[in-house]
This record gives sequence, C-alpha cells and structure tokens, in this order.
Amino acid sequence: MPVFNPSRQPASPGVYLMKGSDGEVLYVGKAKNLRNRLRSYLNAGRDSRPQIRFLLDRTVAVETIVTDTEKEALILENTLIKKHRPRYNIHLRDDKTFVSLRLDLRETFPAIQIVRNVKPDGARYFGPFASASAVRQTLKEIYRLFPLRHYPLETCQRRGRPCLFHQIGQCSAPCHGKISAADYHRLVDGVVALLSGRQADAIASLQTRMTAAAAELRYEDAARMRDQIQSIEQTVEHQKAVRHQAEDQDVVGFYREGGEVEVVVMFFRNGRLMDRRSYNLDWRADEAELLEEFLGRFYDRDVPVPAEVLLPVAVEGMDTLADWLTERRGKKAQLLAPQRGERRSLVEMANRNARESWQERGSRREARQAVLTAIQEKLQLARRPVRMECFDISTIQGDAMVGSMAVVLDGEPASREYRHYKIKSVVGTDDYAALREVLRRRLERGLREDCLPDFILIDGGKGQLGVLKVLLDEMNLLDQVSIAGIAKSRVKANARGKVVERSEERFFLPGRKNPVILKRGSAELFLLERLRDEAHRFAITHHRKVRGRRSLASELSNIKGVGTKRQQALLRHFGSLKRLRAANLEALMKVPGLPSSLAVSIYQHFHESD
Repeated sequence: MPVFNPSRQPASPGVYLMKGSDGEVLYVGKAKNLRNRLRSYLNAGRDSRPQIRFLLDRTVAVETIVTDTEKEALILENTLIKKHRPRYNIHLRDDKTFVSLRLDLRETFPAIQIVRNVKPDGARYFGPFASASAVRQTLKEIYRLFPLRHYPLETCQRRGRPCLFHQIGQCSAPCHGKISAADYHRLVDGVVALLSGRQADAIASLQTRMTAAAAELRYEDAARMRDQIQSIEQTVEHQKAVRHQAEDQDVVGFYREGGEVEVVVMFFRNGRLMDRRSYNLDWRADEAELLEEFLGRFYDRDVPVPAEVLLPVAVEGMDTLADWLTERRGKKAQLLAPQRGERRSLVEMANRNARESWQERGSRREARQAVLTAIQEKLQLARRPVRMECFDISTIQGDAMVGSMAVVLDGEPASREYRHYKIKSVVGTDDYAALREVLRRRLERGLREDCLPDFILIDGGKGQLGVLKVLLDEMNLLDQVSIAGIAKSRVKANARGKVVERSEERFFLPGRKNPVILKRGSAELFLLERLRDEAHRFAITHHRKVRGRRSLASELSNIKGVGTKRQQALLRHFGSLKRLRAANLEALMKVPGLPSSLAVSIYQHFHESD
C-alpha cells in the first residue's frame, strides 16, 4: 500500500504525483478535493478498476501540489504529464499536432500557410486536417481556382520576373503588380468561403466577376471563371452529406473491449465532416475518467478548439474543461453530453466509427503479430521481436560523424523513440569505433532504465555485426538481445556483362557463415528494410543539420563582431543559413540583441554583389 495519509492532505484543488520506489513518477492526477480523491485510493479494495490495483502495488509515496482553482490544477496536470510522461497516464501516440491552414486577412496580399500550431494572433485558421498530403492536394485545387501568392513578397520581388506559378495560372503575381489589392482580396474572399464550407458564396462571387468580364469583352477571363465555377460545383456534388448545424463541432466516440479502448474524434466544420482521428488506449478505469484525461491530453496540443465538443458520457470536470477550452479558443466553447436529438445521433455515429476502427486495428494487429513471428522464425531469434532497433552511422568525407537509432514497436515505427548520437570518443573516420560507442551508450542506458530491445538490426555486414556481438558478450547480454546485420543488395552483371542484376538483401546472423535471404516481396522483408531505411534517413537528416550549422559558423566567422554566441543566436532566429542569406536588412534589425551596425555588416556580407 502507498505510504501516505489522506487526512493530512488539504481539502482543496490540486495535483498529486504517485511515485515508485526509485522516485519515478507513475501517475499524475488532478482533483477538486485532494483529500477525498486520495482517500478513494485507500478504498481500492472495493474498487473494481484493475488499473487502480496495478498502480497501488507500485506506489510508495504521493506528492501533492495545491492550486487555487480547478482550472489551474488542470493546466498544471498537463504540464507535469508532458514533463514526466508517467506510464499510467494516457499517452496519445501521434504526438504530432494536426495540420491547419492559416490566412492573415490583415495583410495587403494574404497567403495561405500550412501550420501545425494554432496561435491567438488574429489570423483565420481552417481545419484541423489529419493528413498533410490531403491538405496539399486541397491547396493545389485552391490555387487553381483562386491564384493567391505562394512565396513571401520580399523573396519574389527580388526576382526579375514572376515565378513559374504565375506562368501556369496558379499565382496572380502581386509581387510584380499584376493584380490590384482590391482584386486580390476578392480572390481571398473566395478562398475563405470555400474553406469555410460556403461554396455557394464562392460561386456567386465568381459568377458576378464572370458577367463583368464578359461585359468588358474579356472573354478569356470570363471563360477561366466559368471553368472555376464548374470545378466548385463538381466538388459540391461529391459532398452532399452536409448538416445544417453552423457551429464547429468535435464529436467524441469510444468503444471498449477488455482493457483496450478505441477513441474517435470526428471534426465537423460548418456542418461538414472534415476529418477523423482515432486513438487506441490501454485503460482499465471508468469511461468518464478516461474521457476527462483524454480531453486534457488532446486539446493541450495547439489544435483548433471548436464551439462545441460532444461527448458520449458526462465527465466530472465538465465546467472546468469548458472554461479551459474557452480560454484556449478565445471565445465561448461548450462541452456537452447530449441524450437525444441530432447531437446524440452524431455521438452514436462516432461510437460506431470507434468500433469499426477497433476492429480494423485488431486485424492489423493480427497481421503484425504474424510478421513478427515470421521474423523470429526465419532469423532464428530467441523471442518475438516486439521492440526492434536499428543503428546507422553517417559521415561524409570524415566530417560531422553522427549516429542514429530507429525503433519499431509491435510492428509499427515509434518515432518518439528515435535517437541521435553525437560521436564523442572517436577521432577521424572509424565507423566501427563510432558504432561501438553508440551501441554501448544505448545498452548502458537500457540497463539503467530496464528497457533493452528484443532485437538489434545493424546496417552493415559481418564486420558491423562482429562489433555488436563482442560488445554484447562483454556486457553479458547475448542471452537477452538477439542481433542480425542487414547488408545492401549487390549489383552485378550477367555472364555477358550486359544485363545488370540485383541480388537480394542479405541478413547475417552470429555463428552462421552464409547469410539468410528472405523472400522478395514478403512482409517481413519489407518491415526490416523499412526499419533500416528509417535509421539511415534519420542519420542523414541530422547529419545535414549538423553540417549546415558548421557551414553557418564558418561563413559567419568571417564577419567581424560575430562570435560563437551570435552565430548560435542567428541560427535559432532564422533556422538555416539559406534563410539568413535571403533576409533583408529589416529582418536582420529585428534579431534580439543584434546591434544595428552589425546587422548592416551581415547584410552587406551576403549582398555585396547586389
């Protein structure tokens, strides 16, 4: 039983942290009354929730933090969960925020931006969208219908002529005076109407402009607007299932099967279903507690907050959550658990979607288990490789050597587990020594945190595999971690030397002379190749970033007055050397802590030819 006395805790709002024997934070919770909430844990013998028993078996101490209000407790709870990532709290696996479209109507020539962070900056945001690729496809249609600018005005104005998008009719070229501000804003109005679901308004605007163009004998412009109207009407024809509810809504549904819960969020914007996102959670507590914590995690990620959030069941802190959502939205947001009517029908539809999503996920899970079993059998592994890791070393001509680790958990890439390694002990180009350093650091951390992989895949042949085998032997881990090396396919000519043939990927195992060849096109080969490719991509991406920083430092070091700290400040501000080169004098003047005389020197350094 946990060592704490609820009677000594205050009867006020706050946050409590349950800790294990090593001080690890196991669970973070909030309460309207800390004393009553902690007392409920001591009555866990009458509590049928298995999660409570698992948690209490490992808890040895409880720390509390008192707040003035429930909303402060909610915000603090979110902050502490982000910091400690307790194993008994909900974690949404797709930690990337949703994609939204941003349009700042206060600009003279507004442009559409794809963003992941929604900020209260006065701009209009449209979304959210779960798929970035779908958003980009939508933008292609928008630019074809309403040719707004693609790039910053300053960048385009430095060109001698409009960009290629103007030549193909997808940019109106305001940077070169090809359109007036008034006409440009009429295009913007059409984009806003289209993204807001008001296609009729967009069509009416185009029809007015088409009639005016025809009256002025501008028949090519009129024909283009006629085609735009037809394109929008075809889009509307494919999207007839539109509700009359004008408010933006997020509808939450869930389905429970044993200790698993599938949660679905459906996004309705202006009465139109825009997108859907599903989450699979391990949870054994009651549904109301699940939903309350889920909402806190979900809306604490810079996603657009709608006017209404519809829930399948009421939760304890609905008023507090509604106040918090209102604050994040900037205007009123409601949290509702409808019992009848159209809103209840939407919730039931979300529940059906959650069940379908769970069944689909179950089918995929069975397929992944079959693939992992096939990998275990064909590579002669000691156990099923639930956690697989692949390591790669990246270097170009001995410069900026870095290591990378990619991870697959239960058959799916786990990007949050990916790691970069800066090579510390190796001088010069020695891939084997660099690989040994990276592997030792990873395994030592795994022993400390009790998180060793089931299987390590090395990007390389017998040499790299030998380095790993010797290291595992030194650390007495050969019985705990299975290993293999993957060597790239070889290219060879046939007997006549004309036709080039490519051999299969080869997998080297310790103690085996000949490599294992997996069947071409098999699911197990695809998964292992994907893991290898992810490690390589992750290493190359980081390597380019490191080299870019060095290039920036090298070039800036030639400017008098720019030392190491200012180089770092400029990199943080602009993000890359390319953006710094393209910056105008006004942008350089706005860099915090940069004297105006030095800003002029930097500008002149990059624009001497101008």
